[in-house]
Amino acid sequence: MAEASGIRLDNVSRVFEARGTSVEALRDVSLECPSGSFTALIGPSGCGKSTILRLALGLDRPDNGIIEVGGLAPEAATRSGITGIAFQDSALLPWRSVENNIALPLDVLGRKRGAHVEKIAGLIGLVGLEGFEHALPSELSGGMRQRVAIARALVTDPRVLFLDEPFGALDQILRKQMNIELQRIWMESRATTLLVTHSIDEAVFLADRVVVMQSRPGRVSRIIDIDLPRPRKPELFNDPAFHKLEAEIAGALDGH
Repeated sequence: MAEASGIRLDNVSRVFEARGTSVEALRDVSLECPSGSFTALIGPSGCGKSTILRLALGLDRPDNGIIEVGGLAPEAATRSGITGIAFQDSALLPWRSVENNIALPLDVLGRKRGAHVEKIAGLIGLVGLEGFEHALPSELSGGMRQRVAIARALVTDPRVLFLDEPFGALDQILRKQMNIELQRIWMESRATTLLVTHSIDEAVFLADRVVVMQSRPGRVSRIIDIDLPRPRKPELFNDPAFHKLEAEIAGALDGH
């Protein structure tokens, strides 16, 4: 049985059929994300990173293997509201204000908004958007929209948080700033977090461990522990220990 808020994949495989050909997206992927941990998935395009997230969210089903999220099947975990998700595209509804976009999961789950007024206000403060409660997405910068998306992902108090390249569309300077903000938010929430990223430095800065994947078919090739103290500060990006871990992950991605 998975831990109360952990993620478990046991020999998960997924094959997609398209135009008479088969694409083996995942083969026998096993992965344990302990309760309260921060795990980063990194690998080349097509190695199955986003497929793992879709399966764990119940948006797709594996051909073989078992997936548990918080001890539940993915579909049940999503329906119960114990999972939160933020994508590369903030996917905010343009006609909804910041506070109404954050409240969207509550509306979908049929939870009374009135009981969560303080929660929404607290999240707006947590992501640093005080004063923008009534702003529309078109009035926000890209980084601010991603902050709204992360607050929305946290509004149900999820025990498990999935992040699919949440800062992939941001410039390098803003991305590092958002990495620092995300670490702070995660340290307050302590939700079990699974991050999909193409950025090695982002993975090292944020994660407790980095899962390196290879493609054709998608599989786990190495798991590298990130033994760096928290909170991690901006100076860490220039630390030799940080660069050593980056080099180790880069080597694993190259198959060395």
